[in-house]
Amino acid sequence: MFSPLVLAHWMPDPASGSPEGGVVVSVDPTLSENRSVSLLRVEGGNAVLSLSPSRASELALTDGQHVDSEEIAARLKRSGVSLNDPDHLFYLSVRDQATLRDESPGAETRQLSAADRSFFEDFTDEAPEDDLDDAFVELDHWLVVGTFIDDKLVCVASMYPWGDTELADLGVITLPEFRGRGLGRTTVRAMSAEALRRGYEPQYRCQLDNAASAALARSAGFTHFGEWEVIDTGE
Repeated sequence: MFSPLVLAHWMPDPASGSPEGGVVVSVDPTLSENRSVSLLRVEGGNAVLSLSPSRASELALTDGQHVDSEEIAARLKRSGVSLNDPDHLFYLSVRDQATLRDESPGAETRQLSAADRSFFEDFTDEAPEDDLDDAFVELDHWLVVGTFIDDKLVCVASMYPWGDTELADLGVITLPEFRGRGLGRTTVRAMSAEALRRGYEPQYRCQLDNAASAALARSAGFTHFGEWEVIDTGE
């Protein structure tokens, strides 16, 4: 269902899937300190604990090892490692990607650039502060798309390459008075189509308690991949 790029990133060895209720350990020397421990629970399938080599040594775990979930929790606790609240992870299925590539957004939805700064500043002045903090939408990101109504910027989505991967993490904000019109869906789909053309895989993340954002992900054609927790570094 999902592209090989997504599966290779999260499931480096699909054949070594975890047993029911258990976790398979993946030791990855490329992990940065702020992602040195993470736990992914794939929808209806495996659980993967990704560790940097130093964290694996600290937790006395080895690559490919299968460990009970409760034992993982106990080892993390003994080592003083805590994880942040989990995020939903959504991706476009291979079939939905093919459909998206054939779509063309209306003229009111387009890519934004530095020339649109005045529109963007007016937009951020009106957007709720919590939305700006949670969605992390910025005009100087790798790819930015906006939707206008009567020459007013009312919805913005932006994305950036996620670390050194070809995944592109996205955020989206629609001004409150313009919600419920499908503008977020249109904007996210237009941006995702362009990311695919550039060879990147759109990635939609949101917290588990953000029902509105999860609903937008699904309405934009994304499929739930799993829940992801990453080490809390205190930053």
